[in-house]
Amino acid sequence: MRRCIKLRKSYDKEKHTYIKFLVSNAAAGSVIGKGGSTITDFQSQSGARIQLSRNHEFFPGTSDRIIMISGAFNDIIKAMELILAKLLSEAHAEDGDDADPKSKVRLIVPNSSCGGIIGKGGATIKSFIEDSQAGIKISPQDHNFIGLNDRLVTLTGSPEEQMRAIYLILSKLTEDAHYSQSMNTPFSYAGVNFSGFHGIPYTYMLPSLGTVAYNAIHFGPNGTGGKFQNNKEDRGNSVTIGVADEHIGVVVGRGGRNIMEISQVSGARIKISDRGDFMSGTSDRKVTITGSQGAIRAAEAMIMQKVASAAER
Repeated sequence: MRRCIKLRKSYDKEKHTYIKFLVSNAAAGSVIGKGGSTITDFQSQSGARIQLSRNHEFFPGTSDRIIMISGAFNDIIKAMELILAKLLSEAHAEDGDDADPKSKVRLIVPNSSCGGIIGKGGATIKSFIEDSQAGIKISPQDHNFIGLNDRLVTLTGSPEEQMRAIYLILSKLTEDAHYSQSMNTPFSYAGVNFSGFHGIPYTYMLPSLGTVAYNAIHFGPNGTGGKFQNNKEDRGNSVTIGVADEHIGVVVGRGGRNIMEISQVSGARIKISDRGDFMSGTSDRKVTITGSQGAIRAAEAMIMQKVASAAER
């Protein structure tokens, strides 16, 4: 009986499948290499196809690009090993001994396939954690983005532990017929709307825009998404809101990441007052948002969401 199972497993490993995960813009550059040399080398070494989302094509709610590796199971695993080793060596080159060996890998998994990874009563994910010794955390479905049908599966641990977890998770996903059908889903999340915002359909976007699809947002009454218009609204509007001093950090994000993301997604310019420069009679810092009315409302909603999530902790 055991031999039959092994034969079935080896057959599965020849099945054409894929894996998607997130990388920062800087990390994407190191994976591509000068003139595409690194990605070409990794493809020839592994036999898998490696694709990246375009510059500024980010996973919703992040400022990270998407890598998709497709091909035979074992080829994907080989490509994943090459990419993670490259990213780790880059981190060591930048940070020296301070580089965190337990960096995160965030896989993108369709909602419909997450149940298979979790298993009945969490049995499958628990067995994967015990087998790999990696931390495996599946994000809750993000209801802030209407039309987003993917979730993030975050893996922590050493590169070996992460690779073992990837092997186990991809083995499980490859058994799922629905997962394979998602392979041709486009990288772009331009059709995903943020809390009722109306994104421009992907086909209307110029290639140079990437997915700054959210930049032309038109608001109907009560902040709901209206019909797409050529955004000829006055971009010179300016609004100043107050944010509690202790929550400014979460608005700005590490290395300015959150505020850059809010600015990119909304299309507004955002300026935060210096320390000690408060709204009159309060200890709230001034956050000045400039742009079209739609962009201002979008940015304000995203800032308030960050503040609310920080206040709940």
